[in-house]
Amino acid sequence: MGETILVTGSSGFIGVRLLRQLAAEGERVRVFLRTESHGAALPDGVEVVRGSFGDSEALGRAVRGIDRIVHLAGVTKAFDETGYDAGNVLPVKNLLSAVREHNPGLKRFLFVSSLTVAGPASEGIRGVSERDNPAPVSAYGRSKLRAEALCLERSDGVPVTIVRPPAVYGPGDRDVLQIFQMLAKGVLLSAGSAARQRFSMIYVDDLVDGMMMAARSEAAAGRIYYITSPRSWSWDELIAAAKPVLGFTKISKLSLPKPLLFAVATIIGAIGSLRGTPLLINRDKANELVQDYWVCSSEQAEIDFGFRAGTTLAEGIAKTIAWYRQKGWL
Repeated sequence: MGETILVTGSSGFIGVRLLRQLAAEGERVRVFLRTESHGAALPDGVEVVRGSFGDSEALGRAVRGIDRIVHLAGVTKAFDETGYDAGNVLPVKNLLSAVREHNPGLKRFLFVSSLTVAGPASEGIRGVSERDNPAPVSAYGRSKLRAEALCLERSDGVPVTIVRPPAVYGPGDRDVLQIFQMLAKGVLLSAGSAARQRFSMIYVDDLVDGMMMAARSEAAAGRIYYITSPRSWSWDELIAAAKPVLGFTKISKLSLPKPLLFAVATIIGAIGSLRGTPLLINRDKANELVQDYWVCSSEQAEIDFGFRAGTTLAEGIAKTIAWYRQKGWL
């Protein structure tokens, strides 16, 4: 029999793919779900513990008897630093406390962080590495950095590994979907300079492979890794990979000037505040969008535990768009 693995954030885009892989590997899986979350899409045999990250009793039930924890849960939208901390920092703190009390023999706590912790790179080819000092440019990135600091502070008692994915795409993702929807109409609307920008991306199944390789590697204990594709991409390269699948003939590229983007983001952010619901964009999120180089390197992951993403951009885009069409999303 395999190990028993606890997954938080299992109903999200990455979590769904992770559960599918763990089930295929024969691992026993437990998920921690909010009381109001549904578990209808869970694979057969998955054990469910319900509760909140503020419920110490429920967290104790969730972590007992577990071999490894993959913590995916978090928030990507909030009004301010306090909101991001409530969704991204406090759950880590409470989970680690539950592990210390109820499962001191845990083999590994894998925290799925974000490239936004590092901040943008100074150039677009190699990008940032684990040796570079973090310089987040958004409240989201700063909250993830604070969560990482908690993990590392407690790594003497709980074996922790941190992974920082870049943009993730694949079946089930709704963020990159918006880009493909634009391209299908012959338009690319970007923030900042589309001609200069480069970015790292990873296909979701490659990310899941890398996450679990990190979670199982003895060399990865107490370490931070970028899990990404072997190279960065430009908008023109993304367009070229999508063109034969989407079938458009030409693209009109429109770049929003930074002052206009920040003005629009301010208005949308204010609307979200009035509604009491954070919307997709605000000034803080705009500060991420206008950066030129969201690029990182997975060289250290390849050295330490042999990770190398195997899905090419063309293959990943073809699989993703085929799934979107099957579901009627595109």
